[in-house]
Amino acid sequence: MNKIYFLFFKAFAGGSLAGISLNEGNYVFMLLGIALLWPASKNPWGGFCWGAMAILWSHNWLLSLHPLSWVGINSNLSLPITISIWLLCGFFGGTLVFSWSALSCFLASGRLQFSKLENKFIYAVLLSTIWGLTEELLSRGPLFWMGVGPSLLPQDRYLAGLSRWIGSGGLASIHLLTGWWIWQLSIAFQSREKLKKLIFLGFAYFSIAHLIGFILLLDTPTDSAEKVAMWQTNIPIRQKFSQEEINALPSKVNRALTDAVEMNASFLIAPEGTLPLDRSKIRDFPIKFLSGGFRRKNGSQRSSLLVFNPGEESFSDVLDKARLVPLGEWIPELPNFLKNGLSAVGGIESGNTSRLLDWKGPSLAGAICYELSNGKAIAKAVNQGAKWILVIANLDPYPISLQRQFLSIAQLRSIETSKNLIAVSNTGPTSLIKSNGRIDTLLKPNKELIQLVDLEINEKKTLYTNLYDLPLLMIGSFGLIGVLKLRKQGKY
Repeated sequence: MNKIYFLFFKAFAGGSLAGISLNEGNYVFMLLGIALLWPASKNPWGGFCWGAMAILWSHNWLLSLHPLSWVGINSNLSLPITISIWLLCGFFGGTLVFSWSALSCFLASGRLQFSKLENKFIYAVLLSTIWGLTEELLSRGPLFWMGVGPSLLPQDRYLAGLSRWIGSGGLASIHLLTGWWIWQLSIAFQSREKLKKLIFLGFAYFSIAHLIGFILLLDTPTDSAEKVAMWQTNIPIRQKFSQEEINALPSKVNRALTDAVEMNASFLIAPEGTLPLDRSKIRDFPIKFLSGGFRRKNGSQRSSLLVFNPGEESFSDVLDKARLVPLGEWIPELPNFLKNGLSAVGGIESGNTSRLLDWKGPSLAGAICYELSNGKAIAKAVNQGAKWILVIANLDPYPISLQRQFLSIAQLRSIETSKNLIAVSNTGPTSLIKSNGRIDTLLKPNKELIQLVDLEINEKKTLYTNLYDLPLLMIGSFGLIGVLKLRKQGKY
């Protein structure tokens, strides 16, 4: 009975550490949390507790949705709805780790507890790659998940350099293996067996991985450069649709454009949702203007990246948001009190899944808000010719912790593709990230600011942009073959 209690203590403690790591950006906490995941996963319900705690901690910014009165939801219903969404996410995260734990128990059930270190390692490689591939699949779904992969940024950029070969899923697998190594160290320390061997091999592999990542980050070519103005509007979503803000918007846009012209910028970028459907008072742009906004197509409303050229009254190019927030933008049949969803703009239709935008400036891979988490979509756009990455977002009313998570993912996308990335959000983060993942410029949050940056353009393609998850799939396949072979031969 004490063993069960201790197992669940590890599950709750490990999940909490992982969640705090994702929330606060502490990489060491993540490694310790994963180290506790491995023994906790011996019981699938231990895995469930770990996953639920990790999500509840890391996604506690969801509670900032309350109050929902700004989208027409009764104040008495606001808090229960917000808490329910948060708990539902925790339950889903727990279910995912429960399934992974059940699989790990199946692969090494009962007496099939691998004893040789080499055999244990093969088993850990298989389970780690399964975790990594699952994170990759989740990143393409409708929900925003801050996975294990980006958690080492901004603290360990050199190890993140490996993502140019294996992507975010590969980094998640490395995290799982590192946590497994820490767990094995604790076991060896207690038994005084193979401790030196474990320490030596672990540090050797870790050093080699960092060296390779460091070398990969050295290759950051620049073919040309553009001077770009980033406009952080600082218009909170709860104020955006007030009559006062609606009346003030045209003058704010004109002032920002004037400032960009005076800075000699090639173009100005504004955040997600900046421009309304009715742009009759916002026209005659003096320079190229890339802005988030809304448009109608075939009777449906879309959230888009709109491109305006000088002298043209309407946008010339457009990239529609393809990945919509459930309840926030995509709305199923719901009772009347939720008819607008959890977004002030109501229902939106999704656009084309391609993230490539060819326009009169350098072609780009565009992401609107948390489309940024889909690494494959952005890598595919780069493979098709995108020379830089643009992310426009609206992260209000969420706290700074979400901005940190968003910035970590942005760094990872730039490293994976070897591309400069510009992120422009209404309240932050607004930043320029170099192709090696270094944050070059970061504006202070919750302030209206316009900043000129030097955007470097290149046509380089990485192994990840060419092969996507194929290297990780191959590693997982080798791991599966190895485990099945060991089970067949009875070598435990």
